Amino acid sequence: MLALYDILQLLLDVAFFIMIAHIIMSWLLNFNVLNYRQPMVRGIWDGLNRLLEPVYGPVRRILPDTRPLDLAPLAVFLIIIVLRDILLPTLFGLR
Repeated sequence: MLALYDILQLLLDVAFFIMIAHIIMSWLLNFNVLNYRQPMVRGIWDGLNRLLEPVYGPVRRILPDTRPLDLAPLAVFLIIIVLRDILLPTLFGLR
């Protein structure tokens, strides 16, 4: 049972850090620190968007429309933190 817990914990941690990379990269692109026209930057950005858009899409449909501010990453962050730190340990009897 602990092996399953460790695998789920690892998957949630990886998702968490991919989201952090996506958020930091979006800030760097918005403040013109990174240039989207560079092939490497474009490839990383497109890859991160392809990974995270299937997660953000359903959350965006549920949340109210706050046009200039995208709250989907924040909501998914909270969901991952609750799953990783509260729900998983409770389900596996580690609390």
